[in-house]
Amino acid sequence: MPYRSIRGSSSRYALIAFDQDGVESTKDPDGLRGCFSRRLIGDFAHDTVTDVFLMSHGWMGDMPAAVDQYDRWFGAQDARTADQEQMAHRRPGFKPLRIGVHWPSKPWGDEEFGTAAAYGLPDDLVESYVARLGDRPGLREAVTAVVRAADEQPDAQQMPLAAAAAYREINAILTELGADGEGAAPGSDREPFDPQACFAAAQEETSFGLGDSLGGILAPLRQLSFWKMKQRARLVGAGGMAEFLAALQQAAGSRDVRFHLMGHSFGCIVVSAMLCGMPAHRSPVKPVASLALVQGALSLWSYCEKIPVVPGQSGYFHALISDKKVSGPILTTRSMFDTANRRLYPLGAGIANQVDFGPGEFPRYGALGTFGAQGLTPDGNNLPMRPATQAYQFAAGGIYNLEASKFIRSGGGASGAHNDIAGPEVAHAIWEASLPAT
Repeated sequence: MPYRSIRGSSSRYALIAFDQDGVESTKDPDGLRGCFSRRLIGDFAHDTVTDVFLMSHGWMGDMPAAVDQYDRWFGAQDARTADQEQMAHRRPGFKPLRIGVHWPSKPWGDEEFGTAAAYGLPDDLVESYVARLGDRPGLREAVTAVVRAADEQPDAQQMPLAAAAAYREINAILTELGADGEGAAPGSDREPFDPQACFAAAQEETSFGLGDSLGGILAPLRQLSFWKMKQRARLVGAGGMAEFLAALQQAAGSRDVRFHLMGHSFGCIVVSAMLCGMPAHRSPVKPVASLALVQGALSLWSYCEKIPVVPGQSGYFHALISDKKVSGPILTTRSMFDTANRRLYPLGAGIANQVDFGPGEFPRYGALGTFGAQGLTPDGNNLPMRPATQAYQFAAGGIYNLEASKFIRSGGGASGAHNDIAGPEVAHAIWEASLPAT
């Protein structure tokens, strides 16, 4: 249903789905595909909503998984009675509209780690990856060759030459993925694809306590799907989702409606792309009141004017800062217990075990959810995430990197604490960022 009640609460949120091309796929109550957003915008134009909270999930591949995350995230926000009372005091007549956006985004799940033989159904695995990478001529045959090799050699210590050749073919078919290094568009901000090197790097990662989940012939396939999802996040954010946000802002008219964006994991790419649009033209989206980037699976250099490790190159989303797309605070969270960002992100870029940076320095490839937003002028404010009972007093226009390891720490498997984002401390920080300036 387009509108859902938050579990355990009388509050509700709107849920809008987009397909892999950024085209709305939600059906409205009359069953018409792509019409719910228009109905929502029409209702909003005549409502008394004062604040719109729009959230994007990360790698949640189906609607039930997205619903579960939004129930938890919106539920944590709704449970913060003291924060809501403070908002109502600072903003008389406060009435929120909560919106979750869904997009097909699952590069893998913990249940898929391991060797192909562990799945028992190689054909199903082929279809799963073909769907994620985007079916096109030649792709299914090349993916089949890789999966068959993994099924036949589950304990391979070297990448078979035939599988490596199939991988190079897959990479050539995925023409939308460049290899342009840091500063390039998400999906192309990686090193040149080398299946042999990826296989070896994944084998090395096994020794860092991640079990046997990253090794095997399938490791480069996961790397490619990881970067494909980054590219898709940018596409859907800068496309249909940006148009949706702009239409909501236009429907607000002259009313004093404030917009707040929140993203998790790849969802941080989505919301950043919503604000920045495509490079060829400026997005019609107006500045929003606050932005929360929770355990972001994008580059730590995404927002800086000059990337220190790439002379002359700015972060892909630098326009978000330079064009003042956020009038209020920008928050990031990072946690040492987020294994997905700490270990899998650099592996996905084609880098493993980066040791060429010392204390106070940062790697060439690293995730926002590990290091926060870096390379900024002036520097971002580095703060510990505070208990839910302590105020922050964020300043308008400030960028705050919240070290959240004390609160974002629960979870296991290959992702670690990556999805531990629904605690009261995270919800409180987002509420504080959304308060109007005094």
